[in-house]
Amino acid sequence: MKVNKQDIFKRQITLSEIGELGQQKLQDAKILVVGCGGLGSPIAVYLATSGIARLHLVDFDKVDVTNLHRQVFYSLEDVGHYKSECLTSFIQKRAPFTQISFSTEPLTKANASLLISEYDIVVDGTDSLPTKYLLNDVCVLEGKPLVYGSLYKFDGYVSTFNLLQKDGSYSANLRDAFPEMNTDTPNCEEAGTLNAIVGMIAAAQVNEVLKIITGIGKPLANELLIYNVLQNTQLKMKLSPKILKEKIASLFKMQTYFDAACGTQNPDWQILPEELKLRLSDTERSGSLELIAVLPNLQLPFKVHHTIPIQEFDVEKIEVNSDKTYVMVCQRGFNSYKATVQLKEKYPTLQVLNLTGGISNY
Repeated sequence: MKVNKQDIFKRQITLSEIGELGQQKLQDAKILVVGCGGLGSPIAVYLATSGIARLHLVDFDKVDVTNLHRQVFYSLEDVGHYKSECLTSFIQKRAPFTQISFSTEPLTKANASLLISEYDIVVDGTDSLPTKYLLNDVCVLEGKPLVYGSLYKFDGYVSTFNLLQKDGSYSANLRDAFPEMNTDTPNCEEAGTLNAIVGMIAAAQVNEVLKIITGIGKPLANELLIYNVLQNTQLKMKLSPKILKEKIASLFKMQTYFDAACGTQNPDWQILPEELKLRLSDTERSGSLELIAVLPNLQLPFKVHHTIPIQEFDVEKIEVNSDKTYVMVCQRGFNSYKATVQLKEKYPTLQVLNLTGGISNY
């Protein structure tokens, strides 16, 4: 079916604040969306259907059945396929005037600067703290605005960081709000989340991008919006730009921004689902296994000996048996790998294995 731009964007152009000029600004914009999960997937869809000229999606993760309750642009048929690829296919059917591309490689310190430098605005749709700080720091160094969003259970957070101001200065960045990375903060896999707050925060991030591009309204620069879905309350925390570019340049040189979910896992510390099934089916061999789940309420096809949530995982409190082989288990193999690393660092000679890909691949 042939369509023209005027028909697709008619309702948007009708807004006097947008009009033809504002729509053209959208159709000239280049946006990078990092993360195609609960936040990133609706962000990408709404940006494309609003007329963004060029959209690039970054996500190394694959669709899991546990994603579907909040990542509503994926279907059962997408399970096991790359999110960024599935989302690109979905958008191509709905946004014929948006040039869309995707990457299945993780964003790292090595590739972030080159990628971010190509785009006008970066949108953070991740649930990884190291990646959030990497995005922030590179955006500061490259002079790019970062539209930030994050979730914790029933709370959502939105801000526009590093936005160029009329006086030539830049607005506050993530380190002005949260100077240090709190690695104890659980992500949605660990803490859980409600699908309503995910959609609301994603929509707020889209709203920020549209305001920045078209020049209408007041972006959340030097402000952090905090919304609680249970009480329908919101507050704005004032931010002051204090952590300057020179300081962030120094931090960028020192930090690795490593995230176990994005990084390469040691192949010697893995047990494939097929191998675990064989060992569990062998009564003699299964007796030497000690299975530990690091997420509560997992739907497990086998019994585990202990459940220790990753945020409570303390190797100092675990009594180990050197005759046992410890197998760490979670939904997708990321948090269990964190626990594997902690145990191996404390007990280098202990047999500790991570269930590769987690229960989702079992």
